[in-house]
Amino acid sequence: MGALQEGEGLGYGSSLPVLSGQEIERNDPQNIPERYIKHLEDRPKASDLASVSYDIPVIDLSLLAAGNEDERTKLDVACQEWGFFQKRYAMAANDAEGYGQGYVVTEDQKLDWNDLLFLITLPDKARNVKYWPLTVPGFKEAVEEYAGVLERVSDEIFGNLSLLMGVKRGFVKKLHGDVKQGIRMNYYPKCARPDLVLGVSPHSDSSSITLLVQDEAITALQIKHDGAWMPVEPIPNALVINIGDVMEAWSNGRYKSTEHRAVTNVEKPRISAAAFVIPGNDVKLNPLETMVDEKLQPRVFKDGVDLY
Repeated sequence: MGALQEGEGLGYGSSLPVLSGQEIERNDPQNIPERYIKHLEDRPKASDLASVSYDIPVIDLSLLAAGNEDERTKLDVACQEWGFFQKRYAMAANDAEGYGQGYVVTEDQKLDWNDLLFLITLPDKARNVKYWPLTVPGFKEAVEEYAGVLERVSDEIFGNLSLLMGVKRGFVKKLHGDVKQGIRMNYYPKCARPDLVLGVSPHSDSSSITLLVQDEAITALQIKHDGAWMPVEPIPNALVINIGDVMEAWSNGRYKSTEHRAVTNVEKPRISAAAFVIPGNDVKLNPLETMVDEKLQPRVFKDGVDLY
């Protein structure tokens, strides 16, 4: 696939045309274009990594669905202390909508080393089918099935978070209003100089939660924990789920929207797929009343959601 044409954008605003990562990989992989090279202070360095390696918590979906209180407590702790957890799920072994480099707005903007395809997948009426690839056999059916599975997983998470925050099981789902699901599929070409670039720059997600499938062959996702970057080792047949800015607001800061990034690999390309649960544009980001007391005074959050 090539870069976007002038003015096409990615469905949520215009984007300048740039050379795609796959074109660089194919034509001149040893030469890293200047606009992909991060400023010195932003480059990934070994000294920024955590000195001690930890595994992020693993939550069992089947136990949550069965109402297991111990597993729900583990979810509570994971969301408070990490903002990230891996969810075991029985799967087969085997920000901006459209294809390109999202939100390229200036000629001197430093770019991330990835190509992406972002699609609004739910509800059906929100889909913009002109961005859906038509030449890939079975693509539409596979994405629709996958989106449905992720919706059920996110509903289970919302139900348990509702109970943990002292409200009825369906409350958090209803808070989303006109909820949408968007899936961002990422391709990270191998990179001759991974010390100069980032696959994804540091950020937190503006969603309520994000559900990520990682490439099991490469460790690239890193989360900021206690001031240092910590690699997240992929677990086979597991989703990585993280709290987004919206859920941090609703929980009055109890649950953390954690900063994270992705690094690149010199030997292998990498693929990942992140699904964002996005509340309606008119949703208020006020803390739940049950999350406010003398110790936890209400924090102020900006209304509205910007897609990353």
